[in-house]
Amino acid sequence: MFGLMTKLLRSRAIVWILLAVVGFSATIFMAVNVAQDLRLLNSARSDNVQWTLSQAEVEFLEFEFKLIDAANADTPRLRDLRREFDIFYSRIKTLRESSLYAPLRGIDEFSVNLNRVDAFLQDAVPFIDASDADLTASLPELLVRAQTLRPSVRALSNSGLNYFALESDRRRSNVAVTLTQMAAVVTLLLVALMLLAVYLNYLNTQNVRRRAEAIEASNRMRTVIGTALDAVIVSDQQGRVLEFNAAAEQIFGYSAKQAIGHDLGALIVPDHHREAHAAGMQRMRESGEKRVVGKGRIKLEAKRASGAIFPVELAIQSAKTDSGEVFIAFLRDISQRVKAEEELVAARDRALAGEKAKTDFLATMSHEIRTPLNGLLGNLSLLHETKLTAKQARYIRNMDTSGKLLMSHISDVLDITKYDAGKLRLRPVEMNVSMLIQDIIDNQSGAASANNLTLQWGWSGEPVDWIRGDRDRMQHILMNVIGNAVKFTHDGSIRVTAAVQRDHEMRPELSVTVTDTGIGIDPSIMGQIFDDFVTGDSSYGRDVGGTGLGLGIAKRFAQALGGSIDVQSEKGVGSTFTIRIPVEPVAAPEAARNRRKAAPNGKGCHVLLVEDNVINREVAREMLESAGHRVTEATNGREAVTVARDHAFDLILMDISMPVLDGREATREIRAGQGLSAKTPIIAVTANAMASEQEAYLSDGMYDILTKPLNREALLRIVSGQVDEGGATGDTSPDHIVATGYIDDLRDSLGVDTLQVLLDRFVAEVDQVSSDLAQFDGSDFAETAAMAHRIAGSAATMGAVALRNALVDIETAAKLNDRAATQAAIYALPAVWNTTRPLMHADRRAVPRDQMNA
Repeated sequence: MFGLMTKLLRSRAIVWILLAVVGFSATIFMAVNVAQDLRLLNSARSDNVQWTLSQAEVEFLEFEFKLIDAANADTPRLRDLRREFDIFYSRIKTLRESSLYAPLRGIDEFSVNLNRVDAFLQDAVPFIDASDADLTASLPELLVRAQTLRPSVRALSNSGLNYFALESDRRRSNVAVTLTQMAAVVTLLLVALMLLAVYLNYLNTQNVRRRAEAIEASNRMRTVIGTALDAVIVSDQQGRVLEFNAAAEQIFGYSAKQAIGHDLGALIVPDHHREAHAAGMQRMRESGEKRVVGKGRIKLEAKRASGAIFPVELAIQSAKTDSGEVFIAFLRDISQRVKAEEELVAARDRALAGEKAKTDFLATMSHEIRTPLNGLLGNLSLLHETKLTAKQARYIRNMDTSGKLLMSHISDVLDITKYDAGKLRLRPVEMNVSMLIQDIIDNQSGAASANNLTLQWGWSGEPVDWIRGDRDRMQHILMNVIGNAVKFTHDGSIRVTAAVQRDHEMRPELSVTVTDTGIGIDPSIMGQIFDDFVTGDSSYGRDVGGTGLGLGIAKRFAQALGGSIDVQSEKGVGSTFTIRIPVEPVAAPEAARNRRKAAPNGKGCHVLLVEDNVINREVAREMLESAGHRVTEATNGREAVTVARDHAFDLILMDISMPVLDGREATREIRAGQGLSAKTPIIAVTANAMASEQEAYLSDGMYDILTKPLNREALLRIVSGQVDEGGATGDTSPDHIVATGYIDDLRDSLGVDTLQVLLDRFVAEVDQVSSDLAQFDGSDFAETAAMAHRIAGSAATMGAVALRNALVDIETAAKLNDRAATQAAIYALPAVWNTTRPLMHADRRAVPRDQMNA
């Protein structure tokens, strides 16, 4: 027995010695290999980093070449340009964010150039992500920026490569030191290994205890799985069920006895997913590819024993066992959650539908109220021009004031509707802030005097009189805030302070502070003071009136302008409202640009007035006849089409919303017919001309838009603008050729530079199409009609009404296969285009003076 133990110990000692020798040899071998790997890894890493730096410059050049090709091509390949931009962006993002380049970013030269390149990319992203039309328009600007950026990209690459060259030299000098240190560490590890070998013998005695603990842990795990609320199903590589817990029994309707040993797909996978499930299992067995295993929770469908299909949330993990790989699936029945989500979505859709219905209702009611109000204010305007007693004149002024106040309330509701619907359009113009504030102070001075107030205003810091901003919206905001201060302050003072400061992004910002010594705001309503229909005093006996919409609209306008409005108040002490709006300071414009020439009244013009409302018709007729015009009336679109066919008019005023036949359809029929007024200028008259509707009106063949309530000056101005002084249709009148009002709207919406790019592109297209149409030989009517139709749509969009009509004539003749009529229409096109072309300028100062609309 002793001899056996001795042999056993001797054998064990020999084994340990052999293990030690092998370990020592392996350590030496590992040290040599590690040293070699360090050198190789260092070189590979450096090469890879340097390649990325060089490749960044290469990708920039590729992007620049694509940009040049796109800028010079008739049909730029924007998809290739965006792809090259994305690749270059990815390279720079790697340089900016990867930890490999952290040391480089600490170098001033590299960091400065990287920031320049990054700034260029951030500025270019809006252009690249914009629509194809906007990207095409911005290609020249992008090309100039890219060419300016080229030296920075080159310097970025060179500074990085220089850094890594120096770094490589330093690392090579440190390799010897690293290897020496490694040898010392290996020696220590070898000693530790010998000690661990001794300790391993001790650990061997613990195996039995640990095995027992493992068995106990396994039993606990089975208990946890068995009591889990989620279904837990274990299967092998063949898809056979190995475990099926109690929750799985409850969810799927199978007992564990029924499920274990059977194919998982046949049990719980719906029939329409069975083929995909089988293909996935086969792919996993053959190639080891796992598309679902270890990917977290996913949502799919499962099948109960009854055949019912229901939604589940599934997560699968795999584990290696002695008998092979197993898969553990965790499934949760989410039927109730999906149902709740569907109900929530349905509730949201109902809420959105209700909100849209409310918005549509408000817009419709505002429109409908404006129609009779237009008649009321128009009749008051006419009545005011008659001989009146002092008392009658006072009554009329009071009625006019009340009517305009009602119109203001309607406009407030409509502005809220537009804002909430996302259709509020801003119109920035060059304006004098000092004059705007002074006008408001003058307007409120009477009310301030009645309340025994001192109302003053001034600049804080250097005055900045001229800015570019939306004057109407800013006036509305300031009038509401200052007007409220006057209403709620008695026997005190109001101070308005203006200043142009810089915000946190160093952008110029107009700050207007209105401080009063009035009644203040109750703390209980401070948080709702900018909500609609909230007033400081809602009692029947309150001293001041109001709808409670003013501050709500003011806040909406301030946010639409990119600014904010805040309030600080103490009840009984006073309030301070602070308005901040981003602005663009500009130089004072020339006096000539701010003067408007008086519009001359037309003489003896014959006007067809199409209006279904009797009062509105009478008001417009009186305004026109008092200016010397002759008026023929039509009560609906169908009657207008008949009258326009049989009589030649100098101008047609067309209401949009009418019974029998609306204004748009009537305009299209008049234009399509061969009547005596088929070419007569038609002006849309509507109570609510949204920007999106204006393009549709022009596309129908209308020349311009006149909004209700009708203003005598505006009505006569548009008549004189569309008709020459002799009363005949002005074939060379700018408003006949181009809808200048619509061009003004486009300029306000897009800006001069953007609009000019679009107009230049439009001019180039028309030049090309005119050249192509001149080659018409009567063989291809379809292509000719399509060409004319395409450019006619663009002409309507740009307000070129005369050109559009000429192109429609070509299209109509070509669709009829009338060779003579088509050639005649094409022959007439150059004359129309030669008259229209000089007017295609975004900046009206660029239009020839003899053709500029006064």
